[in-house]
Amino acid sequence: MNTQTPRHTLLVWALALAIFTVVYNILEGLVAIRFGIEDDSLTLLGFGIDSFVEVISGLGIWHMVLRIRRHENEDPDRFERTALRITGFAFYLLTMGLVATALFNVYTNSQPQTTFWGTVIALVSISFMWLLIHFKVKVGTLLGSQAIIADAHCSRACMHFSFVLLISSLAYTLTGIGYIDSLGALVIAWLAFKEGREAMAKSHGQSTCGCTTSCSTPNSNS
Repeated sequence: MNTQTPRHTLLVWALALAIFTVVYNILEGLVAIRFGIEDDSLTLLGFGIDSFVEVISGLGIWHMVLRIRRHENEDPDRFERTALRITGFAFYLLTMGLVATALFNVYTNSQPQTTFWGTVIALVSISFMWLLIHFKVKVGTLLGSQAIIADAHCSRACMHFSFVLLISSLAYTLTGIGYIDSLGALVIAWLAFKEGREAMAKSHGQSTCGCTTSCSTPNSNS
């Protein structure tokens, strides 16, 4: 892809990236939740649930790209705002669930059986998120679309979740301290709360990671 790439081709790339983001998060969520339950790893379980919350947000981006292809200068529509509100509430629920479970695990001294799969899943996720960020920024820049570039920032936030999972998994493997898993879950809970707050702000047009009234307006040189 370069400045000579036709606009239609770039929009196809943008749509493909949105679809991949949704499909990948579904698969990642299923695998993470399965091993999170099997290994009694709260951090991995929370990471998996977060992946499904991201799917809701990803569907909103998918819809946004389709809308941009048809009517580039339209404001965010009802579908996108509804998806953002659902995402925000889901993140808030995830936050409360993780905090409550983490505190319970600390109280009962519950420890994960292993964090091996948490390490593996985190490394895979970081690799894919890095690629998604790279291509979303490139496509968004060539299209002059701040919405797609902002979506890349959302993928970067997802990568932060992956780093938390990786660090907590490695720390538990090296130390065997059970509290580390709960601490990792609390960090993910804090990140989930911030994501939920941003999603709710975006649903009211105060976008920091999604489409605003002008973000889909293309650069005149594109």
